[in-house]
Amino acid sequence: MADEVPELRAGRLVLRGLTSAPDDVDAAVRLLATTGGARQPAEEVGGREAVRRGVLERAAQAGQEGLGDWLLDLDGQVVGLASLRPSGELPGGVTELRWFLDPVLADRGPAIEAVRELVDHGLRTLALPAVWTLLHESDTVGRNLARRLGFLDVGGGFHRGAAHRVCVALPVPEGRPHHIELWVPDLRRAEASLGWLLGELGWREFQRWSAGVSWQLGPTYLVVEQSPAMSDGRHERLRPGLNHLALHAGTRARVRALTAASAGHGWSLMFADRHPHAGGPEHYAAYLENEDGFEVELVATTPVTMPAGSPSPDPSTPWRPNG
Repeated sequence: MADEVPELRAGRLVLRGLTSAPDDVDAAVRLLATTGGARQPAEEVGGREAVRRGVLERAAQAGQEGLGDWLLDLDGQVVGLASLRPSGELPGGVTELRWFLDPVLADRGPAIEAVRELVDHGLRTLALPAVWTLLHESDTVGRNLARRLGFLDVGGGFHRGAAHRVCVALPVPEGRPHHIELWVPDLRRAEASLGWLLGELGWREFQRWSAGVSWQLGPTYLVVEQSPAMSDGRHERLRPGLNHLALHAGTRARVRALTAASAGHGWSLMFADRHPHAGGPEHYAAYLENEDGFEVELVATTPVTMPAGSPSPDPSTPWRPNG
């Protein structure tokens, strides 16, 4: 549904959510029936009316947050249709990107920017592990576009009797944290609390030396080192400098389990009267503090769905508690 699909921009192109408005449906049907991108001519899937019914179903279908269908609008004219949704054709429910471009736009700059914007939306904004696409073997323009955008061709096969290529775009490290370094008053205490928590979240010891230790997760590592020029025996998170670390912690059940176990490893629960929504009604997290004053926020990565009719949260409300 359009109100659940974020509007995106790529140069002069506006990517807006597909709606069931007649003009939107007509534009989508035209693109699906003429671009060859539908993988089957309209007459082979029951004619234009069948295509129209499919478009109406997609326009009314609520997707996961941030996913859905977009019309590509260039100066008020619809020149493309794209979708980013769990695949119904590739195994494992992976997220698949499909695009259907007006032939006049097919391999030109605006088209490249539009598809790149959707790839970036998936990998950077939604933090998807990968974005997949399935391209007809004979779709030279589409395969060239995918190659220019960094998609990797990982194999081929037959889909509905026609040869297709399977391509994938993977995240790049640019702009992501390389490492974080913390200075602590007591290395032993930091290992007992922070080391335990990082291990529970999948980090593994990376390096060790007399005054410090580091843990790594993927391309990012966290350094903890005992300060040789300590000015205070306890971290004060409300002073200039580091306030807290916020880490993805999996499901809400996982956050609950880690919170329950944390007391045995030097952690205490902060904002207990507002737990687990101290950061706002839609933000499920545990705020923990160790005895040296370092705070870690464990964030549940499964979105919380607000019941129908619930009031929208005040946009001025911060995502974390004050103080």
